[in-house]
Amino acid sequence: QLQLVESGGGSVQPGGSLRLSCTASGFTFDYYGIGWFRQAPGKEREGVSCTSYSRGITYYSDSVKGRFTISRDNAKTTVYLQMNNLKPEDTGTYYCAAAPIPRINTVQNMCLTNAGDYWGQGTQVTVSS
Repeated sequence: QLQLVESGGGSVQPGGSLRLSCTASGFTFDYYGIGWFRQAPGKEREGVSCTSYSRGITYYSDSVKGRFTISRDNAKTTVYLQMNNLKPEDTGTYYCAAAPIPRINTVQNMCLTNAGDYWGQGTQVTVSS
């Protein structure tokens, strides 16, 4: 069974940092696009960062560019989202998702269209003073 599990959420003050992890079971990320998405209360889910192991391409939304960094482990089963200089508007539930490369076409498209075939359960991030 293919599963994604997120961890690493929590509560921080503005300017703080968190690192989220997304671990896959039942498959590796070799030929998948992997993305981090977030949803704030009352708002639509938005793509934050999406990447592809095989293509070596990464996309960041304008709202997080320069502050967030997506990375992976060598085993190709865990993807991280390092979040620095967090702002209150970063608050939300963060989800990771994966989809086969042929379905998403580009990692930018994956983020912009919330294109995921497999989703984790989400991890809460709260940024507040």
